[in-house]
Order: sequence, then structure tokens, then C-alpha cells
Amino acid sequence: MSAPPQAAAPRGGGLTPGGEATRAAIIETTEQLFRSVGYQKTTVADIARELRMSPANVYRFFPSKAALNEAVCARLVDALNERAWALAKGEGNAADRLRAMFALMQQQTMALFFNDRRMHDMVAVALEQNWDVIRAHVHTIDAVLAHILRDGQASGDFAAFDADFMARRVHATMIGFTHPTIVQNLCGGDDREDLPTMAEAMAEFVLRALRP
Repeated sequence: MSAPPQAAAPRGGGLTPGGEATRAAIIETTEQLFRSVGYQKTTVADIARELRMSPANVYRFFPSKAALNEAVCARLVDALNERAWALAKGEGNAADRLRAMFALMQQQTMALFFNDRRMHDMVAVALEQNWDVIRAHVHTIDAVLAHILRDGQASGDFAAFDADFMARRVHATMIGFTHPTIVQNLCGGDDREDLPTMAEAMAEFVLRALRP
């Protein structure tokens, strides 16, 4: 899961304790601190100091640090969700779009793991603690996959089955190259796995199971 393009966070007296602009600035500044300082080390006091406001003003928009953490995580997964839906509703046959989904999920996870290690730590905690935003993301990817499967059934490329039920099973086959903890284990040591090849092979395995 890669992050959306970053913009410079507003600073100084331009911020007032009210409105969506302030809420957005708090989320953006928090994300930037997560990337530079680390998820575990960033405090609400750090965020308030960067924005030149009081911690109490931060808490006016987010009742807890956990709520703020989820808002930052939502920025990451929302960007991935948008890309997934664009792919699912795009051109190409259902089999090619399903292959592309496997590649997208693997690439986004690896970008997070190698390029945004500090953000990777937050996502790992989000998955471990089953944050609401992660549950919503899982449901979204299930829906994306079900959309592709129904297209494949309509074209005769896939067999007759319950698309929603099967989408959850297809999603489960991606865990080996999308779950941060598993990826961390597979990428360590001299026997590290070739995750792009794993994703490609798993896509072909799934496609064989889906065909009539």
C-alpha cells in the first residue's frame, strides 16, 4: 500500500482550530512525522508543536491518538482502494484484470515494505489489531475481486459460483505477499522469496481453479 502524493503541511498562524482544512492539516502533518520520526515515536505533542497549536486543539478533531492513527492509515488504503476499483472497472478481459490485481497488491505491499518502512510498522500494527479502517479495506478488496469474477462469469471465462464467496477465497490467496509480517519473514535472509514471481504464479493457480 503506497501513500498518495505528499504536499507540504501548512504551518504557522494560518491554522485555526476549526474546519476540514485543519483536520486535513493534522492528518497530513501526522503522516509526515510518521515517515520522518516513526509511527511509534510520534506523539500528539509532536504533531501539535509542528502545527504550532496546542495538543488540546488536536484532540478537538481526534478524540484519541488511535483515531488519528486510523485517519492516517485510511489515507494509505483509500489510495489503494481507488487504484483497485479503477483496475477492476477498466479495460481487458476478466482474467487479465485479475492478474493485474495480484500484481497491484504485491507491488503496493513491497513499495510500503522497502520504501516506507516507518509506515510499514503502522500498517503491521493496524493489521495485528484489526483496526476498523483495515476491516473496511478488506471488504473493499473483496468487492473489487467479486466485480472481476462476475465479469468473468458473464463472458463465460469463469465457472458458475457464488462470486462473493469466491472473492473472499481469492483474496486469501494473496496473504503470502501482502501481509507485512509474512512479507518481512519471506524477504529476510539468503533464501528470500521472489514475491513478484510468487504473485504471478498464484494468479495463474487461481485462474485455473476459476475456469469452467
